[in-house]
Amino acid sequence: MFQTQLNDQIAQSQAKAVEKAKHLAQVAVESAQELAEINQAAAKDALAAAQDASTQLLAIKDAQQFTKLAQPEVAQEAAKYAAAYQAKVNKVVRNGNKEVAQVIDASIDDARDDLIKFVKESTKTAPAGSEAFVSAFHTAFDASLQQFDQVRASATDAFANFEKSVDAALANIQSQYGVKSSKKSAAKLAA
Repeated sequence: MFQTQLNDQIAQSQAKAVEKAKHLAQVAVESAQELAEINQAAAKDALAAAQDASTQLLAIKDAQQFTKLAQPEVAQEAAKYAAAYQAKVNKVVRNGNKEVAQVIDASIDDARDDLIKFVKESTKTAPAGSEAFVSAFHTAFDASLQQFDQVRASATDAFANFEKSVDAALANIQSQYGVKSSKKSAAKLAA
């Protein structure tokens, strides 16, 4: 009887794990598709800009026209375009990370609940005279449950640190090119 229950619980846990793996794979595919669309649009825009620049270069007849093309405003526009591209990529990466974090949280909750259920079922049928062993087991079990909380905190910290690193890198690149890094302008460029 106990073996049948254990097998059923293991089968249910494996089915949940397969569903979560499918969901994570779907998130990865969707993120990759969004990034491919962003890159395709960026490549089209870069090609159009290159064609425009080459047309302007071919039309130059004197040095004054050349200096007009080499103005800081041209570089500023390119930096704004790059910042908009980075903001779009950042948005896709953040959304994917949020999905992964939610799946990890749900997996931790499910594993914890399954383990609690398993321990309750298995200690319910403990033979008489094993109370000391059951008590020691519960103490060890409670300590392992605390590990679930530590894993959750570590995963949350890892995702928060990743987002901070992305933000810092984006701000660093924007500051190198003199692009304002306000959240309003980044949101406007990302739209």
